[in-house]
Amino acid sequence: MKKLLILATFLFISAMTSFAQSAEANYDLAAARLVELYNHAYYDSICQLFSKSMQTALPLEKTIEFFSGVRKMCGNIDLYAYSHKSGRTATYKLTFEEGIRGLNFILDKDDKIAGLTIKQFEPGNLPVLVRNSTRLILPFNGAWNIAWGGDTRAQNHHIDVAAQKGAFDIVIMNDEGKTYRTNGKTNEDYYAFGQPLLAPCDAEVVQAVDGIKDNIPGEKNPMFVPGNSVMLKTPNNEFILLAHFKNHSVQVKEGDHVKQGQVLGYCGNSGNSTGPHLHFHIENVEDMNIATGAKCYFENIVVNGTGQKDYSPVKGDKVENIR
Repeated sequence: MKKLLILATFLFISAMTSFAQSAEANYDLAAARLVELYNHAYYDSICQLFSKSMQTALPLEKTIEFFSGVRKMCGNIDLYAYSHKSGRTATYKLTFEEGIRGLNFILDKDDKIAGLTIKQFEPGNLPVLVRNSTRLILPFNGAWNIAWGGDTRAQNHHIDVAAQKGAFDIVIMNDEGKTYRTNGKTNEDYYAFGQPLLAPCDAEVVQAVDGIKDNIPGEKNPMFVPGNSVMLKTPNNEFILLAHFKNHSVQVKEGDHVKQGQVLGYCGNSGNSTGPHLHFHIENVEDMNIATGAKCYFENIVVNGTGQKDYSPVKGDKVENIR
């Protein structure tokens, strides 16, 4: 789920310059002009909106390369709206044909663009969530393996996507490190396929999706990235996503209140998944387009044969609940 909802962080462009305060810096006008030029693919004219130091950092050929890349991934901008300002950096919400992004930019004393990013949209008033405060159990029975999880790119391919930066991909492996019994050509051949997935805590179901076909192993469905999935809201206003359930297996619906350990559905291979596994992460708000992920700790678990309290698993760990 590395590209969940096509949320990719684009190249960060920054040009250092001295900022004499301009009391009436016209950010709205600059944003409107930038959007207009972008939608007409007038990238050379966009370059003219930049300060001299910005043009040095991002000359015309790089400006064309950058905005062409944005267009290829996101399409035109349908709507834009001012969101907030932090210091001299203004943030605008951009609604592209292919999703929502945030435009963050700085104007110098001459109202020239001196720094610019286009990345995940982050409103200025979202709650900060560093880790879960809700006590959690692992959302499955028996021993499973952490295929991806941790704080580095080597451990966790999710970390570049803001909402998923603390995510886990979890599978079941045999003693030889294989996730399937024979050749892995069918979903039923995988140890995890059809295994019950449990509520990690008492919670409210705020999203429940079912009816998406399971993929043939090795193939993906990027049109429905989480696939069949359940999102839970904890009593502490943390949001937990469990994704890639088996088709027609989700047992809950929006508005349900579930108890810790209750079966939510069964592990599958739906959405942006190449093989049966569970994707699990915690985020600060319900909307994954604007959410930031948090580090997840489980209360009492066995890790590689040793009991651990308040532990956040990493790639390579074999984990199960202490009963």
